[in-house]
Amino acid sequence: MPATRPTTRKSRIRFCPKCGSVMYPRVKDGKRQLFCPRCGYEMEIGEEVLEAYKVKRKVEHSPREKIIVVDADKAPSTAVLLKGQVRCPKCGGDEVYFWMMQTRAADEPPTRFYRCKECGYTWREYA
Repeated sequence: MPATRPTTRKSRIRFCPKCGSVMYPRVKDGKRQLFCPRCGYEMEIGEEVLEAYKVKRKVEHSPREKIIVVDADKAPSTAVLLKGQVRCPKCGGDEVYFWMMQTRAADEPPTRFYRCKECGYTWREYA
């Protein structure tokens, strides 16, 4: 049996008395309760315990953190025009827009995107 964790007055988040996992709130059959997703233990709760599980503040994001949406007709505002360095595999044009985006896990290199200025063909390269 795992060691029980004390609950403090500041934090009323509860841990399962059977397996020690964090318990999650839910409403079942009209009753508020905490349940353990690991072992299935359930216990009824009052409003004061439920208060500890409520979100206290809203997370604000800066404009730099917003998602870049790539339009099908044009390159994103972060794209750089390359001349004579990369050739379009479709039409052979040597003026292409280039940009990079993190499309996989953070510990992997970003994906390089290219869009031909002449024909609009878009392709990607993985490093």
